[in-house]
Amino acid sequence: MPTPGGFPLNRRDLVVGAGACSALPVLPTSAYPQSTPVGQPVMTEISFGVNGRTRELTLDTRTTLLDALRQHLHLTGTKKGCDHGQCGACTVIVDGHRINSCLTLAVMHPNANITTIEGLGDVDRLHPMQAAFVEHDGFQCGYCTPGQICSSIAMLDEIEAGIPSHVTSDLTGPVEVSGVEIRERMSGNICRCGAYSNIIEAVTEVAGRRA
Repeated sequence: MPTPGGFPLNRRDLVVGAGACSALPVLPTSAYPQSTPVGQPVMTEISFGVNGRTRELTLDTRTTLLDALRQHLHLTGTKKGCDHGQCGACTVIVDGHRINSCLTLAVMHPNANITTIEGLGDVDRLHPMQAAFVEHDGFQCGYCTPGQICSSIAMLDEIEAGIPSHVTSDLTGPVEVSGVEIRERMSGNICRCGAYSNIIEAVTEVAGRRA
């Protein structure tokens, strides 16, 4: 194949040359990763009640409630699972409502009353829900159990308050505790061991005692 410069060039030489050129680095210097300066964290003081005791902390404003409980107060019963609010392992009770503590900042709850699994009972005196989970074998590995128990307790409070769910058939009457209601309301708490049927039995038993 003749070329303008008079040098012989065949198809094979063209393909080899093009391949060699494509392997050369072509990024300009400005395209390489550059370090980004990071400012000092903004710290703030926060006070809230945890398991009946007032706790005062100085935290980075970006600290989640989950990390405040685990890393700063060393209450490691509340588990960090997905850290995206999808598994429910980090469920705690804040002012009577269950929340995913990984999705909320600690500074959003000044003077709140927070209950974790450590505040429900102990080995010598279990909370009724804890005792029911043990009796009905509502756990295997136990990693999700703290969140399951906290969520179950708050769920029964919701039912007693007459708060309907997506599957409640009568929105004007009292909400009945049923397997369907429990499954719907506990759907945000995942048990990878699959102990769901035993969990439902445990919750049903405690609901029966409340009735």
